[in-house]
Amino acid sequence: MSTDIQKSGEFLKVTISGLPFEKCTWTLGNGVEVCHQDVGILVFKSPNAKRNVVISSGIHGDETAPIELVDKLAKSLLAGDVTPQANVMLVIGHPDAINAHTRFLKENMNRLFKQENDTANIERVIANRLQHCVTEFFRLDSISGEKWHLDLHSAIRGSKHYMFAVLPHTTKPQQNGSLAVFLQQSAMDALMISDAPSGTFSWYSAEHHDALAATLEMGRVAPLYHNDLSEFEFLEKALISLMTEGDAKSANWIEGKTAVYQVCRTIYKTSNSFKLGFSGSAENFTWFPSGSLLAEEDGKTYVADEDGESVVFPNANVAIGQRACLLVKPVSISTEGKITVQCILPEAH
Repeated sequence: MSTDIQKSGEFLKVTISGLPFEKCTWTLGNGVEVCHQDVGILVFKSPNAKRNVVISSGIHGDETAPIELVDKLAKSLLAGDVTPQANVMLVIGHPDAINAHTRFLKENMNRLFKQENDTANIERVIANRLQHCVTEFFRLDSISGEKWHLDLHSAIRGSKHYMFAVLPHTTKPQQNGSLAVFLQQSAMDALMISDAPSGTFSWYSAEHHDALAATLEMGRVAPLYHNDLSEFEFLEKALISLMTEGDAKSANWIEGKTAVYQVCRTIYKTSNSFKLGFSGSAENFTWFPSGSLLAEEDGKTYVADEDGESVVFPNANVAIGQRACLLVKPVSISTEGKITVQCILPEAH
């Protein structure tokens, strides 16, 4: 692959081109060193870095708005229109799935970031490579400041909240109140606080590298280059601010502006008899009153608890052993230091 192509600013086109890859490094006129480290991995090293920031996309190949946004950020950085005051890694994760216009080829990659995988399929190979690259990036010895990872996705169904973020659960206490403020400034309509570890990309960075990390859901899936990026203007501005100066700690959390939910239960699919108890077209955050049938499997039924529950990411077609849906409740939080849940709120209808 010609280095001229790699330096052209067409990060996405190069990533999905299928051309033989060669690692290359060069320096921009503003002094920022650029390393096209691997397929879909572009690293910017700032001489004045204040933090390390990973912005990833394309972990699912059909979630194209995040891919286009990352490509737009790459163009701005490579052209020198944006001069980062952070070390930045941009990721477009699964070029083969992007070219196939599908979520994944063999296995849901956003369940494979728990540990080193075997090499049984392409998703496992890519997940291993991404874990290694992120680990190397967060070990840059030029900086001892904050580590951030925003993993950008799009939902496969409609949602009561068009844009929302999932905060991974980790075993390590984090001063992540600034993350909540950043997400509010990014115009996330809702935050969802996880209750258990997972194998997602953002969880990997939070658990293994103490990064301020979240999975961001940006609207609905759409064909590549058929997204209206103006819908994500506030997110783009917040990401640029994070790279160039952004200090979310200078702002405050505004109570009531952003809905917040706590995951209270997870329903797993354990056999092929599993089926949801509601329409497959139900939107994320649809509320079900007490006693509503949520799912059934091998004669066992799951119903909404006595206060009712909202459903997120329902999917009866997942592989056996995987999550079929999350059940959540609205909560009030404090963002002073570590995010803490203050109380459960009644669901509004």
